[in-house]
Amino acid sequence: MDTVNTMTPWREAFDAFIANDEAAVMGATARADAFARFEAHGLPTRRHEYWKYTPVRDLLPGQEILVRDGLDTFADVETYQIVFVDGRIDISRSDRTALAALVEIAGPDGAPWMDGVFNALQNRPIPGAMFQVERPFANLNLAMFTDGLAIRIPDGMTLDKPIHLRYEGVVPSHLRLEMLVGKGASVTVLESGAGALTTGAEIVLEEGASVDHLRSQTEVAGKQFTALYATVGADASLKSFTLCADAALIRNETMVTMAGDNGSGSIAAGVMGMDDTLIDNTVYVSHEAEHCESRQVIKSVLDGKAKSVFQGKIFVKKGAQKTDGYQISQAVLLSDGAEFNAKPELEIYADDVICSHGSTTGALDEEAKFYLRSRGCTEREAEALLVAAFIDEAILEISDETLQDRMRDTTDRWMSARAGR
Repeated sequence: MDTVNTMTPWREAFDAFIANDEAAVMGATARADAFARFEAHGLPTRRHEYWKYTPVRDLLPGQEILVRDGLDTFADVETYQIVFVDGRIDISRSDRTALAALVEIAGPDGAPWMDGVFNALQNRPIPGAMFQVERPFANLNLAMFTDGLAIRIPDGMTLDKPIHLRYEGVVPSHLRLEMLVGKGASVTVLESGAGALTTGAEIVLEEGASVDHLRSQTEVAGKQFTALYATVGADASLKSFTLCADAALIRNETMVTMAGDNGSGSIAAGVMGMDDTLIDNTVYVSHEAEHCESRQVIKSVLDGKAKSVFQGKIFVKKGAQKTDGYQISQAVLLSDGAEFNAKPELEIYADDVICSHGSTTGALDEEAKFYLRSRGCTEREAEALLVAAFIDEAILEISDETLQDRMRDTTDRWMSARAGR
């Protein structure tokens, strides 16, 4: 199917959205420009540099969301929960009023301070970079988002509970988060649920701000595309962790700009896949200030014909001296049919930096498995213990120990399900 025919259903869906959906008036010009970019790019194929491991075929705008039975990883965590069902906020199940009493909150049309945030990061070119990351689904999200939140955390505030964005329903919706975290402020953001085809988040961390972001994608049975764009100010800290399992296709794009001196950013993920799973984590960290640190830690455990993709880049701009950039991607293959593709990149234009990347792929350590079996474990139990320890190296990137335990519980359930096959 050629690009024109592939994009025809999407053009029709966009035109219908603009004509009929009440949300379409929000950022109408930005929407039109974003869809034009999506349409010009077309659905990704192997010919697109950053999609060669993850081509997207036959994706239609009306396909029903597929949900995997399972528990919400954050179900028993005390949070300010915001529930979206079929692309619209469910006020009756959401703590929007309680949250609004503490922070400045608006719909995706934003507030006056949003002028400096909305779309500031989307499709922002990286100055001097040899290659730009292609972001068609980020453009689709901006073009067709139906609902979302714009949140400003006041200077100096530490929010007492996480904000939990919960996505439910079967309509292939597009949801969006715009967040400005004030000077010295701190917040934790959680995301879970399969009820969104695309999500887009733009987060700006001002001086000394701190954001912990955790995402659980263990209920996604079909397809989901996410885009997280963050700019990290001076002395600010961003930590993002994603746990993915068994979806037909997940693509997570994370773009982080280290914009102020002494900032830090950590992007981590745990991937678990059986059968025909395909999960892609693509990360681009741009260092544009001095004395900044970034970490990328990706761990994959794959069985059956599952595939995991990691594309990670550290870009160090001229003048971004004393950069410390670390990147590691590792995979354990539990079957001969499993596959891991890694594309680590360094692009450095400063001369006083410490940057490294590494990638390994292999089976579980047979000696370690033998040792555990000699201590009374069955083969499946031994594998479960080794997998838990392997994934835990990524989970430890999470700051909150309680949330670490929630991710460990989810990992244990996945291994139990595998053992019961």
